[in-house]
Amino acid sequence: MRDIKLIFTGVLGAKAVALGALGAHFLKSKLPTGLITPEQLTGFDTAVKYQMYHVLAMLALILLSKHITHKFIIWAYWCFFTGIVLFSGSLYILCTRHLFGVEKLSVLGPITPLGGLFFIAGWVLIGCIGVRKQEQVF
Repeated sequence: MRDIKLIFTGVLGAKAVALGALGAHFLKSKLPTGLITPEQLTGFDTAVKYQMYHVLAMLALILLSKHITHKFIIWAYWCFFTGIVLFSGSLYILCTRHLFGVEKLSVLGPITPLGGLFFIAGWVLIGCIGVRKQEQVF
């Protein structure tokens, strides 16, 4: 039986590494051309970092779910997934739109904070899991 959460986590982790390499090498080489600014490169790097942080949190939630049964574990997982898509995804596009000639995609700006709210919600849900009285599993 396939574990879709583990598949998504693996794919998102691999993409974070690949996009980090893209930023560190390809995008950085475009700074002298003016197709990307230092601020955009920094924004792209922020998107990569937040994606990787939350991929690791998703993996931890998968492992935690083997020891604790709580509906907030799955909710937190999907909050992190949605946060990656909205926050990191919109930043990737916003920071490279000049490079790819898609200026009209600047309308995605308001989506970035929504992704951040999903990240916050996921962390709050993890905190709420600890409120429930349970047996010690470790």
